[in-house]
Amino acid sequence: MGKYKIHADFVKYEKIQLPLAPWVLPILNGVISTGFDMVKLNEGVKSTKRTIPGYQGGLIDITIYEPENIQRDAPCLVYLHGGAFVLKASPYLKTLVCTYALKTPCKVVYVDYRLAPKFAFPVGAEDCYVAFEWVHQHAQELGIDANKIAIGGDSAGGALAAAVNLMALDRNTSTACFQLLIYPVTDARQETDSIKQYIDTPLWNSRQTEKMWKLYLKSELGADRGYASPIEAASLEGLPPTYIEVAEFDCLRDEGINFAEALQKSGVQVELIETIGTIHGFEIAESSEFVHQIIEKRIDILKTAFNNSD
Repeated sequence: MGKYKIHADFVKYEKIQLPLAPWVLPILNGVISTGFDMVKLNEGVKSTKRTIPGYQGGLIDITIYEPENIQRDAPCLVYLHGGAFVLKASPYLKTLVCTYALKTPCKVVYVDYRLAPKFAFPVGAEDCYVAFEWVHQHAQELGIDANKIAIGGDSAGGALAAAVNLMALDRNTSTACFQLLIYPVTDARQETDSIKQYIDTPLWNSRQTEKMWKLYLKSELGADRGYASPIEAASLEGLPPTYIEVAEFDCLRDEGINFAEALQKSGVQVELIETIGTIHGFEIAESSEFVHQIIEKRIDILKTAFNNSD
């Protein structure tokens, strides 16, 4: 029995922790990208890759995953992957977004935003905002219902999803109809009990979180601090209905709970799910029935959110 009472399906990951040394990131991202490309699409799903303009004249890649028989005016989930703002999407996320597409059903626009430390804050967040706006502006061309565009992300992707909606509110552009935040990064201050407690948890811990923030934030944050650390935004009023899911043995757990409470105090409709026996990035256990049950819950939430957008 390990130090933490994690679910049996995650025990084999107890000793794994991602290295975040700047010199190793290009090598690691090369390996991750190769693994992602090798993952086959779920049966019944097709994908289309596009390159679109990013922040300040840069270019970003997006991939649209959709069921082969989906009708026009489909709902859409813009998905922002995790990876500490410095890593590419883990290969298991390809299967996950295909599952969202197939079972909701909806189109999923996966955004390959630019990464720190080469592209430190605010580049990644602004790339995601530009991509989200692009989807809105091209909804008819993409066969998407512009009133049913949700946004979601895991870990750092959760922070980016919240940032996109905060930017949209500040800039008077369209927000998402819903946000799906999976064990999200929300607080750069790193002062919660779970941050202090979970210094050696599997896959992710507070020591890595400290490194992540140093790589992502190369300079002091100013008035746009909330775009990096959403809980510190001047106001959360007007954000869309939100689903927040946290993992029990995760240093980010408490900041996710705190963000849910802050949203509720600001009048935002929130559903908070505290999963038990879980670790950060637990979907890596792709064959786990326990994981499948949690993912099915997310899909039910998405279905409801899109139906409520009618």
